[in-house]
Amino acid sequence: EYVSVVFIIFGGVLPYIPQYIQIKNTGNCDGFSLFCKRFELPLLAQSFVMLAAMLAMVHISVASKRQQRRIALPTEGGSRKSAGGNLESPQGGFWNWPDFSSYAAFLLLFSAVAGFVSFALSGWPAYVELLGLAAVLTEAMLAVPQFHRNRVNKSTAGMSVAMVALWTSGDLFKTAYFVLRSAPAQFWLCGLLQIGIDLAIFGQVFAYQGRKE
Repeated sequence: EYVSVVFIIFGGVLPYIPQYIQIKNTGNCDGFSLFCKRFELPLLAQSFVMLAAMLAMVHISVASKRQQRRIALPTEGGSRKSAGGNLESPQGGFWNWPDFSSYAAFLLLFSAVAGFVSFALSGWPAYVELLGLAAVLTEAMLAVPQFHRNRVNKSTAGMSVAMVALWTSGDLFKTAYFVLRSAPAQFWLCGLLQIGIDLAIFGQVFAYQGRKE
């Protein structure tokens, strides 16, 4: 039981370690894309661990792209122009800011607004259930941007296959944990959705095998 609890808390982070190391080594991230209702404490702990892991992935991805832009930007007076500044406008669409501080500021603002709304509506069961469903469904769709990027690029170059393998094993374990612990249906249903997306990405690995770009 203790092993399963530890895996639930930290298992979600393991898939991102190979991808983090790959981005760190190559300098290229182009391939990567508490109140209301009580639930198990391991799931709460896992949410904080996953949040820290996601912030680390955002940080290294932004740093990598920022370095690439500095190399590509033209020079003026012998010095390169650099992009920066807090809460700059996204480049190429929403959620594509050039600096980590903009992501952090948005997440803090979003958390404050969501926390206030959730506190105000914590006595409304319909909102609580909807919030829980939105949360697990959002996590279930975590790999969809990676699937979309692979489909658009017709390639899985730059994506860590080890990350996807760990995604799949972790989602299998997590879904089994939800079933055995008689968790609400939305938990294991979203777990099955995650497994399906993981397998679809594995299918892309074989379908685009040999393509470098």
